[in-house]
Amino acid sequence: MGEHSSDPGISKNVDSSFLFIGKYIVKNYFYYYLFKFSAALGEEIFYITFLPFTYWNIDHSVSRRMIIVWSIVMYIGQVSKDILKWPRPLSPPVVKLEMRTNAEYGMPSTHAMAATAISFSFFIATMNQYKYPFQLGLAAAFVFSTLVCLSRLYTGMHTVLDVIGGALISAALLVLLYPAWDTIDHLLLTSPFCPLFSIVVPLVLCYNYPKLDYYSPTRGDTTTILGAAAGATVGFWLNNQYAASAHTGTSVQPGLPLTTSTMVFVLARFFTGILVVLLTRWLMKSVVLGVLGYRYKFPMGDLQARRRLEVEVPYKFVTYSCVGFTATVLVPLLHQLLGLM
Repeated sequence: MGEHSSDPGISKNVDSSFLFIGKYIVKNYFYYYLFKFSAALGEEIFYITFLPFTYWNIDHSVSRRMIIVWSIVMYIGQVSKDILKWPRPLSPPVVKLEMRTNAEYGMPSTHAMAATAISFSFFIATMNQYKYPFQLGLAAAFVFSTLVCLSRLYTGMHTVLDVIGGALISAALLVLLYPAWDTIDHLLLTSPFCPLFSIVVPLVLCYNYPKLDYYSPTRGDTTTILGAAAGATVGFWLNNQYAASAHTGTSVQPGLPLTTSTMVFVLARFFTGILVVLLTRWLMKSVVLGVLGYRYKFPMGDLQARRRLEVEVPYKFVTYSCVGFTATVLVPLLHQLLGLM
């Protein structure tokens, strides 16, 4: 007989193999795939698709606000984890469906923070610009964030308190940032110091990230987020200097029906852009890691060396700042060249 976990639709085997490789039996595939998918909405695969999609196909100002809020919220969330040092739920009795983030601390849930920040910042940024029912936008933001929050309970990665704490911290930060949105946006677009500020400040924060007694992926993940935001912010500033259009002629208008021609342009821009972004990430990872390996005398496959501060921070920061810059500058130029604007 399998011992049931607290998660609906999952039980775990209690034989010796479970103790080593964590086998579990899925009894409700609807819950399983729903919450596995929902968990992915708080990970890199979502960030690297949805945020650029918004920039390429909806509105630059909406994308800028989401990226700034997302980077601030995620930095505070990641640092809070390593300062509070609250452990994740114990397994057993909880069945954990993810292993990568298991080395991180639990409070607050950064999945809950990111989902709340992105969904509600998108809603707030668009509700006065586009025609759609207020109740529909609010409900969509609520459902999105709730699904991600519930997924962290289902996958066994967080307690209820972790999730509620993350959502509340994110909501509080949104309330504090909202009055300054326009001012921050204006400064980032027009200040001559924006490129320097956007690179130096995140780098300083990454190099001075709280130290732990053991390795945790939080510093690397934080560097990835701040690097992507830094590259994108420099791109925003550069585009503004050359008066780049805030949106395309065939952009998505929330609340309005999509025509066939608009959908074709939207999909073409998206798939072309994502291909370039992924190629940039692959290329920069190889180049930067090769340079750092030559500088610090380690093979590219040495995982322990890649976790060192002097390697991990520049590796992640340079790679993802190039990804952010590519998404906001090079991809729109390619779209224009291909006649997709």
